[in-house]
Amino acid sequence: MVTAVQAQRGRWGVAALFAANGFVMGAWAPQIPLLLPRHAITESTLGLLIFGLGIGAVGAMLFSGRLIGRFGSRNVARFFGISAAPLLPLVVYAPNVWILAPLMAVMGGMVGCMDVAMNASAVQVERRLGRAIMSSSHGFWSLGGFFGGTMGTYAIYFFGAEAQSVFTALVALALVFWGMGRLIEDEPAAPVPHNEAPPRMSLIPRDAALWILGAMALFSMIPEGAVLDWAAIYLGKELNSGMHNAGLAFAFFAGAMAIMRFAGDGVRNRFGATNTLRVSGALGAAGMMLAAGAPTGWIAIIGFAVTGLGVANMIPILFSAAGNHPGMPSAQAISIVTMVGYAGILVAPAPIGYIAEHFGFRLTYFVLALLLLLVSAMAGRVAAADSLRKIQTGTGQEA
Repeated sequence: MVTAVQAQRGRWGVAALFAANGFVMGAWAPQIPLLLPRHAITESTLGLLIFGLGIGAVGAMLFSGRLIGRFGSRNVARFFGISAAPLLPLVVYAPNVWILAPLMAVMGGMVGCMDVAMNASAVQVERRLGRAIMSSSHGFWSLGGFFGGTMGTYAIYFFGAEAQSVFTALVALALVFWGMGRLIEDEPAAPVPHNEAPPRMSLIPRDAALWILGAMALFSMIPEGAVLDWAAIYLGKELNSGMHNAGLAFAFFAGAMAIMRFAGDGVRNRFGATNTLRVSGALGAAGMMLAAGAPTGWIAIIGFAVTGLGVANMIPILFSAAGNHPGMPSAQAISIVTMVGYAGILVAPAPIGYIAEHFGFRLTYFVLALLLLLVSAMAGRVAAADSLRKIQTGTGQEA
């Protein structure tokens, strides 16, 4: 039995893991343009390397639901949190592309499994506390991304890429070790009546509604991946921004996401998941269009920040909807939606880089804004994300 005090400690343990994951990804963003001159490669080759990172992450996410079902989200989050932190220095210190490619794939796998496990842990805490924490948990990811991107950019400028990667690993490990002891055990599975079959843990579930949620997560996260992996290059190549400013694009994007995500649970409780998602998608699209048409680097950075405000609560709402999806174990539903959604960050940037190289980043970012408008139009699909509000008011049953 988990007490209320333990559940609250678990809430902060989850927050620490989200922050560690975000810090690593934020610090990774300003490292990406440096791979071009270091290994004498083109944007297309860099896109293939990022694609390999994404394949590693998405492939690992596919099996993470089963790992969580067998070992529990707490144990899986602990293992992959410790494993993911040291990967950035290994990637930065890679002497050639042939070693860099598999290391990036491994880094993607470790970060991907950690991501699914910490989201599953957040759902467990939501159930024990009887209130939503998913948006603010993702807020800690964005806060970590903001500090990782900002500190990482200036650490590279003053101390070099290698020192920055080691510092990032040490900070991430400290956050993981602080948080892992506070995570709570998974809620025992509800007993299944003798005349009913238990929920199946099939590798590829046949549930159209779940895959639609995954597609919405994909369309929400493709723009996020485009900012993470290509915004710095867009500002430097097409808007003539210096490296110290170009690296701030993702940092301001993540910072704006963090601010909105910390307010997101309250916004959802007041206006509902459907209305919040509808407005968020429209705001994110407006910011992306501003960035696409920006005449200067700083206006583009502002546009990316507005995009961050819009997309901030889209993924938390979709993950909460998946975690409360009927007829399927929570961990598996989250792993599927996470796997499909995170392809937007981890796999889509590869073809985005190819398209941008041939047609330019402005057109690319404008098209990505249309994806956010599509998610906004499909907002009615996330009604399950409001189920925790029923727990909170005592009018429903615990999920």
